[in-house]
Amino acid sequence: MSELEPADFERADYRTVLRRLTTLDERAATLRDEAHRWHTERRAAADTAVREAAGQLEDAELAVRRARRDLEHVDARAAGLWSEFVHRIGPAAERFGRTLPPASIPRQRGDRDAADYLDEVESRVKYTPPARPITFGTKLVFVLLGLAGGLLGVTGNLLVTRTGEAAGGEWQQAAPVVALLVLLCCPVLAVVTAKLIADRRETSLDTAAVVTVLGTGLLTAGLLFSAVRFAQPG
Repeated sequence: MSELEPADFERADYRTVLRRLTTLDERAATLRDEAHRWHTERRAAADTAVREAAGQLEDAELAVRRARRDLEHVDARAAGLWSEFVHRIGPAAERFGRTLPPASIPRQRGDRDAADYLDEVESRVKYTPPARPITFGTKLVFVLLGLAGGLLGVTGNLLVTRTGEAAGGEWQQAAPVVALLVLLCCPVLAVVTAKLIADRRETSLDTAAVVTVLGTGLLTAGLLFSAVRFAQPG
């Protein structure tokens, strides 16, 4: 049976009108139930969305705290590497400045983690190039240093001895000891000079090189000292 239009109620009998009113009440109850269910479902969905958003916010705050800790760790490690770099290169670091430059990611290399860059920088900062071998020219320089050390030792020995003889007194008694120390110290100073030259040329002063310089110096000093003593009258 089709629904009655407003004008149909004037022609319909009482039973028909009552039946139609009862039907409308049932439909209204059905619509109310559907509205309640829809409201309940929407509220549950909204509560779920709020809980998910709260969880995402908590995760985001935790990620921010972790990122800050990582940033502090990276900054501290970068500052330590920069300080070590400045300490290793010495005065040449003045042209770069002693303050840590602002951090930046190299071009076209943003797919790597900051720790990878720091590991790479650390390996470069701590890298020590292998010492170059001692060449024949360097060995010849060491021999000349030994000869010079021996010659200077004998010269200093003679000067101290003659100065003590001329001064007389206590200085004359102490002069032989001081002269002997000068004779022995000059070859040792030749070894120190050889070490400076080796560092300048980025070569290692091994035991053989030390023996070469010191042995040449002492041998030269001994031969010259003996020759001078032999040449002196009486």
